[in-house]
Order: sequence, then structure tokens, then C-alpha cells
Amino acid sequence: MKKIELLAPAKNLQCGLAAINCGADAVYIGAPKFGARSKAGNSMDDIATLVRHAHIYWANVYVTLNTLLYDHEIPEAVSIIHQLYQIGVDGLIIQDTGLLACDLPPIPLIASTQMHNNSPDKVHFLEQMGFLRTVLARELTIDQIREIHQQTNIELECFIHGALCVCFSGQCYLSYAIGGRSGNRGECAQPCRKRYRIVNKKGEEIQPMKHWLSISDLNLSEHLTDLINAGVNSFKIEGRLKEKAYVTNIVAYYRQKLDLILADKHLDSSSSGRTELDFDPDPSKTFNRNYTTYFINGRQKSPGVPDTPKMVGELIGKVKRTDGSSFSINGNIELNNGDGICFYRENGELMGTLVNTVKKGVIKPASLKGIRTGLLIYRNSDHTFLKRLENTRTQRKISITFKVSETEKGIQLAASDEDGNTVQVDHEFDKFAARDADKMKSKLEKSLNRSGDTPFRVDQIDIHWPTIWFVPISLINELRRHLLDELLVLRIKNHPSLQKGTLIPNSQHPEPLLDYRGNVLNQAARNLYTRHGVTQIDPCPESGIDLKGKQVMVTKYCIKHQLGLCKGSNSKQRLDEPWFLEDEQRHKFELKFDCSKCEMALIWKK
Repeated sequence: MKKIELLAPAKNLQCGLAAINCGADAVYIGAPKFGARSKAGNSMDDIATLVRHAHIYWANVYVTLNTLLYDHEIPEAVSIIHQLYQIGVDGLIIQDTGLLACDLPPIPLIASTQMHNNSPDKVHFLEQMGFLRTVLARELTIDQIREIHQQTNIELECFIHGALCVCFSGQCYLSYAIGGRSGNRGECAQPCRKRYRIVNKKGEEIQPMKHWLSISDLNLSEHLTDLINAGVNSFKIEGRLKEKAYVTNIVAYYRQKLDLILADKHLDSSSSGRTELDFDPDPSKTFNRNYTTYFINGRQKSPGVPDTPKMVGELIGKVKRTDGSSFSINGNIELNNGDGICFYRENGELMGTLVNTVKKGVIKPASLKGIRTGLLIYRNSDHTFLKRLENTRTQRKISITFKVSETEKGIQLAASDEDGNTVQVDHEFDKFAARDADKMKSKLEKSLNRSGDTPFRVDQIDIHWPTIWFVPISLINELRRHLLDELLVLRIKNHPSLQKGTLIPNSQHPEPLLDYRGNVLNQAARNLYTRHGVTQIDPCPESGIDLKGKQVMVTKYCIKHQLGLCKGSNSKQRLDEPWFLEDEQRHKFELKFDCSKCEMALIWKK
């Protein structure tokens, strides 16, 4: 039976533990070095702690080591991989194919989305190279995902929530071109969130300074069934730089959604246990730039959010009056002390402040600067909700059954969990029938029903005694604690291991020529591609080539579409082409529109 995985991000150990407790079937976390988020590295000790906690629930831990590597870095990367294997990591997410030519332990490999896995041919090659799973390109439609599934046998992982890279993953060189910080080396400076103006070839402004490359966050919560039907195995939440509150909220939200779908489709999640929430998850309450379904059903509403790359949040209402230190609004949502609010100034800039006090509808903010009558007020930080997330006592419990049997000389107590793991203990004692059988049985059941702070929840107690014997409850308590300790050890020992993919010798790469966008940085990768049929390999940007005049970004998001100027809708505007993006430091990029592919590219001019 196909099992479905909910995969959560972990900035650090605390986020990883929260993700598992809230119902994640797996988490992905950064290695000490060489992850695509250089600021989210983690120690081996913390990763080992997370692995042990995850394996209790038969959940998996994948580690990201998904940057391009220089030749001198490969030995250290290989050493890290061996250490990760020794501590029980379940899979390794990589980008650099040079690692495939190294002496790696038999750890399952996952092809990072940085490899731009967007076609059946590419994904089939990765399958032949021994990858267990591939992380699909975010731009794919349901039909394209289904086509990849139909033509390959590899596991498919799909992003379903979180921030979107506007560029095809692994194909963005904008940050490196502007300031030498490579996204493929985990150092992206996020220039896509900066302000640009649009000018024509004469330098005349077509559109004013805005965040023209900033797009909404992904939310495919209403398309999970479609993705399962298309062949997706793993649903991935983005956010390895996100805080614990975000992880807690979003994982809990998708756990609830998926559980209903899996029950309806008679499918199982890939891990064990059931999460017991003490809050109602709400994805609108933690960081987001509004939501988009991107291109899952083809090009529809533009995902662009050019006004701001920050969280605006929920509309509270309109300011009806101010008095110098406070204001009141027309609206149905009540603000609370500590809430964060924001608003747009007349020049379009987003401003924010905190709510100090609220009394009888009068709001006193930390600063009244910019707040005026008629202004729309948004709440981008719900203090009460975030406090609830911070103080949550959410638990994840594994169902177990206790069975009490009689032996010739005493008692046998057994504990079995929902996955079939069983431990038992025999204890000899002098048998005396209990004076009050019902009372003795009740005490026995009450004792066995206690699981304390263990990860277990007792769902059933079977007592198979023809005669109810008197047994000291202290003895039952001792045996129960012993069994639960043993069951915990057994679960971790029996955690199912993923099988490494199978390497197919002499497989051919689908592209005989790799230009700088092939991202070949080291000799090991060069040799590997050559062995698999690539006849020309150009240096990648990180090798130091000049990017002037070259494409530094390609995206399905289109500024023309954002402006309502797709082909055939406004010929006058097209007469001003070519268009250029120009940032506040006067870096200039020509916009190239390929309407046949429905794509937009940026060419670095200066």
C-alpha cells in the first residue's frame, strides 16, 4: 500500500522536535556545512538527538547537503556524510552530482530541487543514477507531475507550502551576479525581494520602483488529493529559516488535512502515532505573503506581490478617528495588547507598529506615526495566537495494548504497539485469589492505563485470568514501566530503513551539452557527466566566469502577465520593448519574454 509522507522543515533541533510532535512523518535539517541555507547548519549532536526522537515514531530525518562543491571541499563533505550515516540519518538531499563519484556509505539519496527536476527525462536519469527520490520543480502542473510519475519509478517529493523562489531552482545567478553570494552555495542575498523600476531602452520609466520579482507564498492545501492521484509520495513544507511557531502551526494544519484525505482514500501515513492538538492551526496567522497555488493548474492569477515582500496579514478595518496618541477603527476583528499592525503610507511603503493597549475599542500603539483617518489597518502578528503556539502542550502518542495472562507460577504482562512491536515479562508470585475480584481488576486496569510522559497511549487492556489473583499494584507499576522502556528501545531498533536506489551503469544523460547552467563546479562532477554521455561541459558561474550578457534568471512568473499586458492585450506597451529592471544601485537587467514557453528571463546588462 502506498504511504504518504508529510515532510517538515527544521531550522534547528527545537523546530525539528516540534515538527515531529505536531505530526510530521519526516523532517529535513541542515548539515553542519554545505546546506542550501548556510545560516541553518546544525551540529552532529543535535541531528543525532532529532534522529532518535523521530525514530520513536518511525518518522525519518533527511539532511540537506545540497550546495555545489569546490574540489577541495569534497573530502570534508564525504566525511560529514559518513558521520551522518553513522548516527542513523535516513536520507541525504544533494545537488552536486560529483558526490555520486565518491566513496559514500549506503545512505539513500534525494535529488534536491536545486537540480531543477522538471521533466521525465531528467528524473529518469536521476533514477538510473541511484537516487531514491527527486524533489520536483515548483513550477510543474498536475499534468506534468503525473507524466513524470507515469514514466519513472522514483519517489516524487513536491512542495506544498511556503516561500517560493521566483526563479527555476538551481538556475538563479542573480545574487551571485550582483554581490558574489551564490544561491547554489547556500548564500542567496534574496535580490528578488528588492525594489526595481521598469524602464525602456531609453531609460524612461515604464513602471515605478516596486518589488517586481517578489511573489506570494505557496499553499496547495486544497490540491493534496490531486497530487496523491498524480503520484506524489512526499508533501514538503518549505521553511528551513522559519521559527518554531511557524513550523508548529503549518505542520499541524497539514496533518489535519492529510489525515482526512488518507482516511477517505484508505491510505496510511508513513509514520506512527496520533497528534493531540490543543490549538486550532491557521496558516494565515504565521508568516506569509498571501497565498498562491502557483502553476499547479496552469497559468491563472498572477502570483506577484509587488507592493511588499513582507507579511501584511489580515484586514482589521479602517481608521475612523485619531486623537494624537490613539485611534479607533471600523471593523469586526478585535485587536489585543501586543499585536503587530501595519498599513500602507501614501507613497506605498508598508509601515508597522505594535499595539500597547486596547480599551473599549480605543487602540494605543507604540507609534502613531503615519496613522490617519480612513487608513486601512492590517494585523500581521496575532499575539494571542502566537502565545498559544509557544505554550502548546501538543503530544503525539503511539497506540498500545496491554495483555495480562496467567502462567503456571505467576503472571505474564505483554505490551504491543500499533506497528506490531511486542515486549513481555514474566513474574512469579504466590497466587491468592483476590477477596474482591472486581476491585482488584479495576485497580489493575487503572495501573496499566497510565503511560505518563512516555510516547505511548494505552488504547486497550486485555486481562486473561480465569481467576482474578491478588497482585500488589506496586509490582504492576514496576512491570509496566519496565515494559514501556523496553518497547521504546524496540521501536527505535525496528525503525524501518529506506532502501538505497539502484545504480544503472552506462545510463545516458538526456542533454549532451551542458552550458554554465549545468552547475558543474568540480572535476568529479565533470568526470561523471562525461562518463554518461555529455560531450561539452562549460564552467558554472561559481567558477568565476563573467555573467555580463548572460541569463541570470528564468521564471514562469511574468511581469507582463502581472501588469495585464500579455501578448495581444496592449500593443502600445510592447512598442517600448525591450524592458529593463533597474535596482536602486543601478544594476540593470534586460527582460526577455519567451511567449512560446510562457517564460521570462533576466539578462545581466550592468
